[in-house]
Amino acid sequence: MGVLGFVMSLKMGLRKEDKNRWERRVPLIPEHVKELKEKHGIQTFVQPSKIRVFSEKEYLDAGAQTSGDLSPCSVVFAVKEIPIDFLEPGKTYVFFSHTIKGQKHNMPMLKKMMDLGCNLIDYEKIIDKNGKRLVFFGRFAGLAGMVDTLWVFGQRLKWEHIDSPFSEIKQTLNYKNLGDIREHLAVVGKNIAKKGLPKPITPMVVGFAGYGNVSKGAQEIIDMLPVKNIEPHELESIYKNPSNKVIYKVVFKEEHMVDSIDSNKYFDLQDYYNHPENYRPVFERYVPYLSVLVNCIFWSERYPRLITKKYMKDASKNKKNLRLKVVGDISVDINGAVEFTEKTTSSDNPVFVYKPLTDKIQDGFTGDGVVVMAVDNLPCELPVESSQSFSETLKPFVPAIMKADYDVSDFDKLVLPPEIKNAVILYHGKLTPNYSYINKFL
Repeated sequence: MGVLGFVMSLKMGLRKEDKNRWERRVPLIPEHVKELKEKHGIQTFVQPSKIRVFSEKEYLDAGAQTSGDLSPCSVVFAVKEIPIDFLEPGKTYVFFSHTIKGQKHNMPMLKKMMDLGCNLIDYEKIIDKNGKRLVFFGRFAGLAGMVDTLWVFGQRLKWEHIDSPFSEIKQTLNYKNLGDIREHLAVVGKNIAKKGLPKPITPMVVGFAGYGNVSKGAQEIIDMLPVKNIEPHELESIYKNPSNKVIYKVVFKEEHMVDSIDSNKYFDLQDYYNHPENYRPVFERYVPYLSVLVNCIFWSERYPRLITKKYMKDASKNKKNLRLKVVGDISVDINGAVEFTEKTTSSDNPVFVYKPLTDKIQDGFTGDGVVVMAVDNLPCELPVESSQSFSETLKPFVPAIMKADYDVSDFDKLVLPPEIKNAVILYHGKLTPNYSYINKFL
């Protein structure tokens, strides 16, 4: 067989997304499918879908084939978790598996992949030598999450009978696209600059926990409005003479969230990552000044929380001046950094109110407490732009993933770019050395 014949035998599958009716994203857009075929001879088979944001015709025009059966494909790409009954023996799957923290709900899927001798490559672990993620939807989670958080804020104020410019803002999925959002926020911003914000919410302070891709996306949205950047240590002072013509924006880094337990030691970022047990949480000192908190941090149980239920209960009980109305929990760790994020929400039921005194939650905007927006697949609300961006970052790695020889028995001898090899969770059904710790969750 000639080189061209070998190359043309590369068959890639794009699975339909069916986790929920909002999941319309794709890992590779038609334009890139066409490019991969023309430059690398990769033939794409696309599973038909009624909800996918790009039509079957667009994929057919790009040279793909449609097929409900992806068994001829050596590698299958998806966005979200793959149902157990779809998995085939010995096949390579590339998707967000949500297994690296030992997530309980996905252990049966991982176990099935192990039983079938599958290979699993997880986008979340495609990183460079500095640990920076290379293939991600994070910015779009931030963009959609911030729009939704401002929408929630407006709806909450409406319930409190406070008229504000935010009541005009819609949920992300009710805009045509990002351009539509920009145009509308420009109008809202002019309104704030001209008429000012109502007295009950002045000063309006929006705090961002974290400064990575998610936070950058969220800040992109708030920066479309009249914003004044301040540092955490300035929070108290703005209350002395606040302006109602701006939104005060404050970004919190790790050094603002924790202090060293040893009073003789200064905060050290690398030491905190390695030894979080040597640090105590201090973020709650800032909470009384915030109107809105946008949580964008990666969190695991090793690290202190941002806000605890105890703090919320004490603040409510002691009638402290708790101004926090809305938490946009874009990171969505259940009972995680924001301890009262009791559940994930969906685009059609996006918020609940947490009631600190009873430790209960109630769906919707109404009732005493703090409103929490915890939609767990926010990039779905910007399906075209988020898919285009993701596909652009994934495309350079696809030829190597497709051309790798997965028949090699020894994982050490598997030839893949280091960024991809690092992201191989399972090889021939066994956890690779970097991920052997997941065994304890199985």
